[in-house]
Order: sequence, then structure tokens, then C-alpha cells
Amino acid sequence: MKATAVDAVIRGLKKAGVSIVCYLPDSLFKELYPALDADPELRTIQVTNEGEGAAICGGVFLSGKRAVLIMENSGLRASVEPLARMGLGAGIPVVMLMSYRGELGENNWWAIPHGITMEPILDALRVPYQIIRDEAAIEDAITDAFSWSYAAYYHSAIALGGSIVR
Repeated sequence: MKATAVDAVIRGLKKAGVSIVCYLPDSLFKELYPALDADPELRTIQVTNEGEGAAICGGVFLSGKRAVLIMENSGLRASVEPLARMGLGAGIPVVMLMSYRGELGENNWWAIPHGITMEPILDALRVPYQIIRDEAAIEDAITDAFSWSYAAYYHSAIALGGSIVR
């Protein structure tokens, strides 16, 4: 991930009012995590699985603050249960920022299922999402996702793909 894309993510998070970042590290965002950890305005929480991160983000919402869950799109499968309970059952939004593994151009066989399952899972959960492949769109995508999720009391997702992560 280029430094300019990392900066765009951090600007977008701050513009959206995010103060807490939950993440499970992945290789496509490997440049992002140290920058998040180093930013004095953002508190980072490394989680052991994506479902835990979704639950923490839900708790942060209940405290009146804003959090984001950053993960590889494979983590969507691991977080379905807490997302369904919080979103469909309780109106507690979680905004997800995902690296897009498994899209066309992927060269790791093990990552192909991540791309195949991401959009159908988001659709099944009724989660609106954007796939961003243009670095110039990152900041607005993040602020738009937070605006929508906090107005709708429901989840939203952004997947960063293409040259942004490769």
C-alpha cells in the first residue's frame, strides 16, 4: 500500500470522527497498521479475530464514540454472527474497511475464495458497500460510509482493491 493511500485512509478516518481503530493485521495493509499505531489521535486495538473486532466496534458505538474495523475481506466470514446480531437485531452499526483479496489479478490460490464470497455475504447481510480502486476516492468513501451507517444504524463496508493494495 502506497504512503499516499495510507495517508488518505487516515485523513478519511479522522474526517469521519473515528477515534478507535480495531484491526487484525493482513499483508495487503501492512503499511497501514504502523501508521495507525503511530498516530496520537487514534487508539488502535489489535484483535484476535474479526468477530471480536466487530463486537468491540459495536461497544464503542454504544459509548458514543466512533470506531472502524479494519481487516482482510476474509474476515467477513469470521464476523457474520456478531454483525448479524448487532445490525439486524439491535441497530448497532459497524463500519468495515477491508483489503480486497481474491479479485481478478490475485495470484494466491488460497485467497480466491475471499473474493468469491465477499459480495454475496455482504448482500446476504444487506450491507451496502463500495469497492474502491482509485486512491482519490478513499477519503470520501470512508466519510460516506460513516455518514450512512450512523444515520441508518446499520453496517457499511469499503473494500480497497486494485493498485491501492498491490
